This record gives sequence, structure tokens and C-alpha cells, in this order.
Amino acid sequence: MNNKTSPSHAVVIASGGLDSTTVAYWLVGQGSKVTLLSFDYGQRHRTELEYASRIAKHLQAPHEIVDLSGLGKLFTGSALTDPAVPVPDGHYTADNMRSTVVPNRNTIMLSIAVAAAVSASADAVAFGAHSGDHAIYPDCRREFFDQFEAVTRAGNEGFLANEFQLLAPFIGLTKADIVETGQALGVPFADTWSCYRGGEVHCGTCGTCTERIEAFSLAGVADPTVYVRPEVGA
Repeated sequence: MNNKTSPSHAVVIASGGLDSTTVAYWLVGQGSKVTLLSFDYGQRHRTELEYASRIAKHLQAPHEIVDLSGLGKLFTGSALTDPAVPVPDGHYTADNMRSTVVPNRNTIMLSIAVAAAVSASADAVAFGAHSGDHAIYPDCRREFFDQFEAVTRAGNEGFLANEFQLLAPFIGLTKADIVETGQALGVPFADTWSCYRGGEVHCGTCGTCTERIEAFSLAGVADPTVYVRPEVGA
């Protein structure tokens, strides 16, 4: 998770989930100023935006929500944006989780975050991809990250802040590692959101809920999450 130097100001892509929240706390712990940037892209789990706002308040950090909701109708075939596609249950590594892919989602979000960082003279953009994402999401892999960083530098030559960094500090870590890190940093886990169904409480059975439950268990950290079935996560 080590980076060359701690950024003075980082734009963090903030979903309101465990990963991006822990990234924000990790940066603040290094003395960095953070701006949280969230996206409404027509996802059925817009609940996450409320949780991102909660985290911003905890950190006393600026928080912007980018309205891309009009794109949702273009992202057909994804369980996250297409009402006709059900959210699958099961483990994150299962083949049926492919239906949760939103094509090019991280490219879109990172591009906007970089533009926001350049405009604000921030010296970093950070997002919370981790090793558990690699099996399903191609835009969470190291290869994508390295190539996007090259595109960022080429496309903004002469405009990036000195020592600009594109950060994915957890890209080689597991979700359990992130929970352990978040526990040490004092992350308010109860104010984070993972569930792709986007109800009033976590469903406990979709891929992200399953991964969340597993991560807390493997990390040996108490899970404060309320699930639809009370015994889930116990």
C-alpha cells in the first residue's frame, strides 16, 4: 500500500462502500486532504450515495455527486442498471456475477475524477479496487490500472500537478485485508454500504453482501451490518 509520497490533496472515487471508504481514511491518516466524488449512473443501489455522504461528514470532507443517471438507459444487460436483469445471489467469484458488470464503469469514473483533480490542482486520484474484484471486473485489474495511468499522463501532459499519482492502494489486497486496515483506521463500518439490491438494509445474499460477510469473518472483526435475515453475518 506504500506510495512514493503522501498526496497533499486526493480526489477519491467514493461509492460509500468498505473499500473506497477505507481508502479515504487511509489517505486522511497520512495527512492528505480528500475530496469525495460519487456517481449516480442509474444504479439500482443508489442507497450507496447516502452512505458516501455520511462518510464525507465523518471526515469533514467535501463531497460531490456527479449526475450520470441518464447513462443508465444505455447500460442495458447489467443487473446494476437494468431492471429486467435480476441481481444474482452467490459468491463473487461465481460465473453468474458477470451480470453485475457495468461496461467501462471505472474508466468513466476515473476519467471524470482525473478531470476534477486537474481542475482543482489536486495531486492524486484514488479508488478502491482490490484483488477480489479481479475475477469479474476487468477494470479493477493491475493491467487496466497501469494502462489508464499512462493514458492519464499522456492526455493531461503539462496540466497535472507535480508528482501526480493515480492510486489503487488495495489492488493487491483481499477484502479481509481491507477490513483489518479499516478497523485499525477507525472506519465506521456501520455507515458503509455494499448491497447491490439497494433496499433499506443489506440483503445478505447478493455477491457483494456475501463478500462483505466473508471479509469480516476472515478478518476476525465484528460485523455491525444489518442484514434482511438476522442470522446472516452472525
